[in-house]
Amino acid sequence: MANIPIALVTGANKGIGFEIARQLAEAGAKVLLGARDPGRGQSAASNLTADGLDVSYLSLDTLDEDSIQAAATRIEAEYGRLDILVNNVGIWDTRDGVPSGAPRDVVRTTMETNFFGTLTVTQALLPLLHKSQAGRIVNLSSTLGSLACNGDPSSPYYSAQNIGYNASKAAVNMLTVELAEELRESSIIVNSVCPGFVKTDLTGQQGEVLPSEAAKVPVRCALLSSEEAFSGRFLDTAGEIPW
Repeated sequence: MANIPIALVTGANKGIGFEIARQLAEAGAKVLLGARDPGRGQSAASNLTADGLDVSYLSLDTLDEDSIQAAATRIEAEYGRLDILVNNVGIWDTRDGVPSGAPRDVVRTTMETNFFGTLTVTQALLPLLHKSQAGRIVNLSSTLGSLACNGDPSSPYYSAQNIGYNASKAAVNMLTVELAEELRESSIIVNSVCPGFVKTDLTGQQGEVLPSEAAKVPVRCALLSSEEAFSGRFLDTAGEIPW
């Protein structure tokens, strides 16, 4: 599989992650569909393999360090490297809200899932990404994590106060910025992507964008060639988002 990109998508049993997995596989990648629930993960992978796509279920709970290490060990044993990491796992709790009133346990759980889980997975898989000739890390973020947009009274995001979710995505953006700087002399590039307000379980199916559309920018960033590669940027379908 020397010429076939090996890709891992976390939280890929449904929603945006599932569509990212599908589109990466359609582009010719070997996709490891990460999910913590074996039944849902295997079912999602089977749906894609039934379409003739090269997708395998990978047991992965991004809040369990043993699970993360086991996944890294399996990838190394079976493939020897990782070319693409899409950090897709994320949650939003309806109890989240303004800084003065958001329950601290909600904020803590959101930060643990959206930021610490992403950080831990990335740290565990970086050694395998360094073995790739062109490693790609895509962090799923949100314009709600943009300090510039949240601080602009004319922005539609100005009044969207969810301190747990927004802070967690701002932290993911900082991870992107700092990791891009740390890896600037390597062949690994890292970018943040906002998929938009997507019609998924996370939004209560209230989104305006279908997962198949939302997956396109993350997939494009995951498949950037060395000639067109850029790193340390924050993008959505319209282009650059201010940090």
